[in-house]
Amino acid sequence: MHGEDDQIVPFADSGPLSAKLLKNSKTKFYPGFPHGMPATNADTINADLLEFIRG
Repeated sequence: MHGEDDQIVPFADSGPLSAKLLKNSKTKFYPGFPHGMPATNADTINADLLEFIRG
């Protein structure tokens, strides 16, 4: 999971690369979401996390 508007850890520098660190990873990018997306966009993030865990 990575917000594409992350000003702390820029998306282009880390988002696409982070999935390569883990086998069988699944990527989810959020246009316009900031670094603090778990707090600022909790409803979306939590729903997606729950879907992933159940999957």
